[in-house]
Amino acid sequence: MLARAPTETAAQDYPKLSPFECGIRGRCPRCGQGHLFNGFLTLAPRCEVCGLDYSFADPADGPAFFVICFVCVPAVIFGLWLEVAFQVPYWVHLITTLPVLLITCIPPLRPLKGWLVASQYYYKAEEGRLIMVDPPAAPGSAPHN
Repeated sequence: MLARAPTETAAQDYPKLSPFECGIRGRCPRCGQGHLFNGFLTLAPRCEVCGLDYSFADPADGPAFFVICFVCVPAVIFGLWLEVAFQVPYWVHLITTLPVLLITCIPPLRPLKGWLVASQYYYKAEEGRLIMVDPPAAPGSAPHN
């Protein structure tokens, strides 16, 4: 009887967890217990509970992209509206627009990064690779074997 590698059996013993729930809570996408982050946005090297190596994860600029598209734009529109409608002095922007930008842009980064990392694990995402295909045979030529 063939024995399975420890990593295969260990991965099969864990239930499928929701990438959204694990990511939002900043937990390991395999066991749901260990921490995903060391600090605010730095990924831990591995889960301290199940030992899952997080080197597979590469969310790149995904969290920043989503925050810019969905949160920063409305916050900037608020600042522009404040300026156009009331022509407020700069100090008013300092105490209104700047906090709105900071409060709406920084906190969503961590949950979004966690969700993207957990999704990469859940869907087994990996770097794309080109597959070389044999060129089509010319008409009238014999096929290769």
